[in-house]
Amino acid sequence: MKTENFDYKADLLNKLPELKNIDGFPIGTDEDIIELSDPPYYTACPNPYINEFIEIYGKPYNEETDDYHREPFVGDVSEGKNDPIYNAHSYHTKVPHKAIMKYIEHYTDEGDIVLDGFCGTGMTGVAAQLLNRKAILSDLSPIATFIAYNYNNPVDLLEFKLEAKRILDEVEKECGWMYETTHYINGKPVPTKGKINYVVWSDVLICPICKKEYVYWNASLDYEVSKVLDDYSCPNCKAIINKADSQKAKRQLFDVSLNQNIEILKQVPVLIKYTFNKKSYEKKPDDFDYNLINKLDLLENAYWFPIDRMPIGDEARRNDKYGLTHVHHFYTRRILYILSTLNNKLNRKTLIILTSILERASKRVMTVMSNYFAQNKGKTLGGWAGKPMVGTLYLPSISTETSVLISLDSRIKSIIKLNEFKSKYKTKDSYRMSTNSTTQLPAPDNSIDYIFTDPPFGANIMYSELSYFWESWLRIKTNNKSEAIINNSQKKDLSEYLKLMLLGFQEYYRILKPNRWITVEFHNSKSSVWNVIQEAMTKAGFIIAQVTVLDKQQSSFKQYAAPGTVKNDLVISAYKPSKNFDERIMKNAGKDFEIEFVHDFLSNLPKRPMIERTEQMLYSKMLAYYVQRGYEVQYNSTTFYTMLRNHFVEEDGLWFNDNQIADYRIFKQQMKLEGKQDGSQGMLTLFITDEKSAIIWLTNFLSEPKSFSDVHSAFTKLLNKQDDIMPELSEILQENFILENDKYRKSNSEEEHKALGEKRQRLLLKQFETLLLEAQKSKKKIKTVRKEALTYGMETYHKNRRFKEIIELGKKLDSTIIDNNAEISMFIETAELEIEGFGE
Repeated sequence: MKTENFDYKADLLNKLPELKNIDGFPIGTDEDIIELSDPPYYTACPNPYINEFIEIYGKPYNEETDDYHREPFVGDVSEGKNDPIYNAHSYHTKVPHKAIMKYIEHYTDEGDIVLDGFCGTGMTGVAAQLLNRKAILSDLSPIATFIAYNYNNPVDLLEFKLEAKRILDEVEKECGWMYETTHYINGKPVPTKGKINYVVWSDVLICPICKKEYVYWNASLDYEVSKVLDDYSCPNCKAIINKADSQKAKRQLFDVSLNQNIEILKQVPVLIKYTFNKKSYEKKPDDFDYNLINKLDLLENAYWFPIDRMPIGDEARRNDKYGLTHVHHFYTRRILYILSTLNNKLNRKTLIILTSILERASKRVMTVMSNYFAQNKGKTLGGWAGKPMVGTLYLPSISTETSVLISLDSRIKSIIKLNEFKSKYKTKDSYRMSTNSTTQLPAPDNSIDYIFTDPPFGANIMYSELSYFWESWLRIKTNNKSEAIINNSQKKDLSEYLKLMLLGFQEYYRILKPNRWITVEFHNSKSSVWNVIQEAMTKAGFIIAQVTVLDKQQSSFKQYAAPGTVKNDLVISAYKPSKNFDERIMKNAGKDFEIEFVHDFLSNLPKRPMIERTEQMLYSKMLAYYVQRGYEVQYNSTTFYTMLRNHFVEEDGLWFNDNQIADYRIFKQQMKLEGKQDGSQGMLTLFITDEKSAIIWLTNFLSEPKSFSDVHSAFTKLLNKQDDIMPELSEILQENFILENDKYRKSNSEEEHKALGEKRQRLLLKQFETLLLEAQKSKKKIKTVRKEALTYGMETYHKNRRFKEIIELGKKLDSTIIDNNAEISMFIETAELEIEGFGE
């Protein structure tokens, strides 16, 4: 650590030329980057002081003395999002810090270093500091790391309160007149003005029939039924029309900031909600209000505000056709003036006040009509009548211009609560914050004790585009070259997303200590994106030990086996193998290490019922590990079962190491004592989305022989078939189980299991070769397949080094089949590498 008098800002300025070579260095001037930074704790660029931090607080890894062991966290991490700390500042996505705390507490000890390279608002750091751990946080986005800095950096509370009050008073004094409106008593204006709470603005539309303009609010609102009508009467021609068929009207004006004439969306104020003598009123705008708006339109700003052109992007330019082409077009003139006045009075310590209100200050705030109608009926639903739109840059046709002064007061109170909360942190020197890409993290090899991360969700959110408003005010913007998203404008498809995520997870793998864990919290409704995350983690070297999905309605976890459509958050638990294990298996190219792989994998699982302990999942894990690394696969599913029988212990259809089975039986007994299920049944609840998950479920369900009707009744309740040509239930039962005395049961011996396996393999291979023949003869793409037949056939051909046939078939498969199945894409990709690398 440098001396107290060391000038970190001068040192950072000297280091900038070298730091600019690091992936994700943001777009901004050196002066703005230095001004915003608070080195060594936080830098608005790659942080060069992280290695120093690790040298001081890190515990060097030594495999000979390392006795660390953890199993995947199992428990309920459901946490609400209404925590006042959580809501102190908005952002596109956020995981509550209380949920993260449970993971950090499980996987680490006090003083350990926790890392999050997609840190967002820094909740991982908050969780770590509350548990007396150290945190290293990084994000590509300057606004993300700035918010995270403010969540993680302790401040002088009294100093902040005094400064915030001064700022609020000065802005109120300069700009308070902008929110004045006339109050009437008995139809006559009174001298004292009311204070505006919010103004409702409406689009002006053009009737598709008469081609005349009309105000959408006036035409569509039906107060009697408290509803915005889909179909309504044109005020001019009385025709029944709707918004979708109407065009948005525009107006001409001279943009002083751009020094040019522009054509922009035409909107008018239609309602004012205001306070007079502490009572709430509403009215239609009058001459005073219109004159005030006109005066504000002509008022020249005294201070700087951003006039940046909206960037090229899938979201960012969707409003170009309405004339909203630059950042300042997304604010009314009144709000723009107040924001620029406020910004002029702030510094790095208080700038969070500005960024915290920017979302609620733009034209993207939609009017919550349910709240509005309830208030009109003398009720209250709570909350504002306006709510910022999230995840998109759509502009609502009915928007709410909230009083920035009221928002300012509210936000300052929230930030003061946040700063009071931060007094719980143990010491200021508990974190480091960096602004750069996860593809190049400034940390040494094998130096991090645990990683919790919430990566970007494919095409769900266009982070850099949505952050552009915030970052324009910061004057430092995201360098989106290495932004891991699927985005047409950036020419990033699923394969590019995989490439970037792989680079990120390879960095995670490099800096994480061996035998340590990474938790990936992930949400995406597309199985193709889930497969990319799984593939990137596996290729990077991680072994995925457990995947659970949070059932938000039941506040519980269900284990997850099949990569079908996911509507909830997935939690992926993976570990980095020990250095000794990695070196030995690499030295022998995996030969004769299958038993050791399974043993190591099982030792990292909780001693309780888990999908990962089933024969099918163990084989899949071993197969993926070997194929990804180019090792020869000596087992098929039948011989793999024999190996399991000879070296591991089976109970309830699950496999254990010798030293685990006693603990598992104690767990089952405890379940019985607590009056729960018998400890083995029902614990493997999962989604039956394809044939593989169906077989796993049936194996668990048939702990005792059952009739077809009993199986069918339970099976159909869980069936949610996705993109697989599954055989009928009767066929699955015939292929994988034994019918005896009109009831289906599992095999009772190795001979029975082998006979069933060999029979099924012959059938699957025959279907695969039929599919291969179809691909060779037809020019059409194959859109649907039986995935088990396709996977088994590719596995067989891979073992026989028939790579050309795999590639040939892969070219005829519809892209969705490959994208939605990690094993199929793995076989095709490895076949291509074999051909390119070695020829035939």
